[in-house]
Amino acid sequence: MASSGLQLLGFFLSLVGLAATVGATLMVEWKKQYQGKTHRVFEGLWMSCSGNVRTTCEFHQYLLNLPTEVQATRAVMLLSIFLSTVALLVSTVGMKCTRFMDGKAESKSTTAMVGGIMFMVAGLLTLIITSWYVKMIVQIFKESHRLQSFEFGNAVFVSWAGGLLTMAGGAFLSCRRCSRSQSTVSISSNHLFSTTHPKSNYV
Repeated sequence: MASSGLQLLGFFLSLVGLAATVGATLMVEWKKQYQGKTHRVFEGLWMSCSGNVRTTCEFHQYLLNLPTEVQATRAVMLLSIFLSTVALLVSTVGMKCTRFMDGKAESKSTTAMVGGIMFMVAGLLTLIITSWYVKMIVQIFKESHRLQSFEFGNAVFVSWAGGLLTMAGGAFLSCRRCSRSQSTVSISSNHLFSTTHPKSNYV
């Protein structure tokens, strides 16, 4: 029962982390710039927005004209989302609360562990690419004129949170030692009952 609770907690954390990663990928505030007191400029992985009170947004039209940090971050974030989606399906099959692969406790536990490892890899990719993106923005900010350069925005923090939650959930899902101990205890108890029960018939 304890391992089932850990699996559910890990699945919930990974699901929240995946949602945060998707939200961060779609957010516009990856880079921000304030021109004067009212004019604001935001740039995301897919579009850029600018304006005073009302902001107008437009999608990036040319992929090759985008900065290197935007192209790389977009590709790795999509890869992380894909891995998390596959891990979500694999973990659903391997979790104890589902009825898939009934009667195959060892295979079911291995499947859940594989899904957890995939979640951990996806979260690690998100953390690495987001940290690299921040490093590039800070480096550009230091090298250029500060009034004309961008700063990193709120999407960076959402992406970091999504990566950490995904990794934490994957760690709980890949905890195989708890499920192994529970399964061995149940098997030994069933074996004890099966060996002692026939002797009681002779009394």
